[in-house]
Amino acid sequence: MLPKSFIFQGRHAIGLLILTSVLTPLALNYYVRLVTRNYRHSDIANVPAESIAIVFGAGVWEDGTPTPMLADRVQAGVDLYKAGRVDKLLMTGDNSSVDYNEVQAMQDYAEAQGVPTNNIILDYAGFSTYESCYRAKEIFGITQAVLVTQNFHLARAVYTCRQLGVEAIGLGTPDWGKFRQKGMIRYSFREFLAVLKALWEVRVTRPEPTFLGPFEGIKEKL
Repeated sequence: MLPKSFIFQGRHAIGLLILTSVLTPLALNYYVRLVTRNYRHSDIANVPAESIAIVFGAGVWEDGTPTPMLADRVQAGVDLYKAGRVDKLLMTGDNSSVDYNEVQAMQDYAEAQGVPTNNIILDYAGFSTYESCYRAKEIFGITQAVLVTQNFHLARAVYTCRQLGVEAIGLGTPDWGKFRQKGMIRYSFREFLAVLKALWEVRVTRPEPTFLGPFEGIKEKL
């Protein structure tokens, strides 16, 4: 029979391990939010002028039209453009199959709002936040940009881009209180885990994106 002191120490070690496994992910998520806090905005008036805004994909319906989240992101990008805060919009999203094209839906929406086609750039291989940021720098030559996405996703997007060499400022669009609470709980939990993956990618592995391709530099005004 094991001594009581040994059993106590074992339980103590297990408890400490469980506590660490819970606190570490919380601390890492807090860290990403903390170090990006000065680069995230929710009001266009506070966003400094940049040459380009990067608008992240967020899904399309079966008929090819943007989901409400994606429409909000593109609308915010359009608002930045019309306010003179940016000169061009880079739409980055998933076009991994013929019948699924986020970026075309984003372009169509922006054009319908009056943004000229020659001021819209499409990245068809932005399959993830990491890949979108990586390709923004390596394929399109972007070194400074405004990132447009929902607030729950903004910290990770800004952190990832800045770690990959893009001096990013973020414009966050409303999420909690606008979209269904059940959906936001699911998105937020997924985002919690995605932050841990992002830290691993930018700090440890630095994988190349699914598709890299030739350089397609964008002429910047600023």
